[in-house]
Amino acid sequence: MSFSKFLDSRRDIVKALIKELSGSFEYVSVLGADIKAKSVRVDRNTSNISSGRDTECGFAIKLSNGRNFFEYSLDDISGDIAALAEKIKKAFDVGALLDDAIDEVLLSDEALKKSFARENDFDSFSQKQLLDFCKEQCAALNAKSEFVLNGIVMLSTLEVSKLFISKNRELDQNYTWVNGNLLAVYKENGKVVQVREGAYSNNIGDVVKKLPTLIDKLINKASKLTLAKPITPGVYDVITDPSITGLIAHEAFGHGVELDQFVKDRALAKQFVGDYVASPICSMRDGAAAVVSAASYFFDDDGVLAGDTQIIKDGILVTGISDLASATQLGLAPTGNGRRESTRRKAYSRMTNTFFEKGSDKLEDMIASIKHGYMLFETNNGMEDPKNWAIQCVAEYGIEIVDGKLTDNYVSPVVMSGYVPDLLKSISMVSDDFTVIGSGSCGKGYKEWVRVSDGGPQLKVKVKLG
Repeated sequence: MSFSKFLDSRRDIVKALIKELSGSFEYVSVLGADIKAKSVRVDRNTSNISSGRDTECGFAIKLSNGRNFFEYSLDDISGDIAALAEKIKKAFDVGALLDDAIDEVLLSDEALKKSFARENDFDSFSQKQLLDFCKEQCAALNAKSEFVLNGIVMLSTLEVSKLFISKNRELDQNYTWVNGNLLAVYKENGKVVQVREGAYSNNIGDVVKKLPTLIDKLINKASKLTLAKPITPGVYDVITDPSITGLIAHEAFGHGVELDQFVKDRALAKQFVGDYVASPICSMRDGAAAVVSAASYFFDDDGVLAGDTQIIKDGILVTGISDLASATQLGLAPTGNGRRESTRRKAYSRMTNTFFEKGSDKLEDMIASIKHGYMLFETNNGMEDPKNWAIQCVAEYGIEIVDGKLTDNYVSPVVMSGYVPDLLKSISMVSDDFTVIGSGSCGKGYKEWVRVSDGGPQLKVKVKLG
């Protein structure tokens, strides 16, 4: 896979449009996207290859008169550029009415011309090969146990090309990602459960090598979960696996430190920058450049190079994450977190790879330190309230810890809830392990979906479970 030929063919015409618009706007940039997403799915009875939700091809134009930002979307940039520029300018005449109410800001557009690419093996695998692989693994999964009602195997591939041009910048990037998933509908002990395992990489070869090794683990987990009981509600000592650690990071200081929420006074975190909000042994980061995962890229949709932002350092809230517009309004440098669901949607401050940094504790010592509690596994879903710092995280299951040892007693599902600073300040141990899980998507509110990942080490916390 290489950079989009279509976007390459539009470079000069995009530059011509920027030149036409620059006489009327202080800042003009164009983002072009050519994204191909495919999903291969096989179950006991069916198989298909479909286009993924991320698939798109189009352009987003961002403009500013020094006080207001405007955005304009279109499928292609071609034809009479002077006429197109006039059409765009007329669409934003209303902006002049707002100028007196908004202070003038200084927009940065530092000079940079660079191409970015992440090596991948996508050209080594045909769609037929991927479909055949999924069929083989599906057959193996369904044959593994008489209790499997339906085994499902999925491979989702993503190929991204993006072009960003402004007066002083010309950037392009090309990268890939693959999510592989095994799922089983399983019935044993009079109970039906659904379980999953996954593998993720920017290379298809890594995923097709890993997935077959997860079948036994999947079946064993399914059998255990058919015996799982509801948890008795209460406050417990808890150890979180990296998936749940990441869910806490995502919900606690994810949306709550997206700086467009600061601009709108919709985040309580705004009042606590520079203060202790977590245990002193706790540090947290976010950034597309921090790790290679599902939300990793080279520059964001505002043309800002990918960042690695320290959100919490030794328990202190340091800063948030921003797009170009929110950073400009707050007088800060953008962190490279400006992201769009598509070129038809607005750019917002969005999380990328959000995680806790690893510590120095051994997992076995963390388990041994608990008289009675639970270790929680696998993100199900979560919710947060940035204005009041309430949090709710749902784990697929937990394993009871008694006298410092993991038992064979499973509980499912498990809901963790509380007040964010209380939860984070209760962190007493942080493992020296570290995993970022790159399979998810996240909306802003109920829409504006982008790919995200999260994770970190295991944490020991004291928290309410139900």
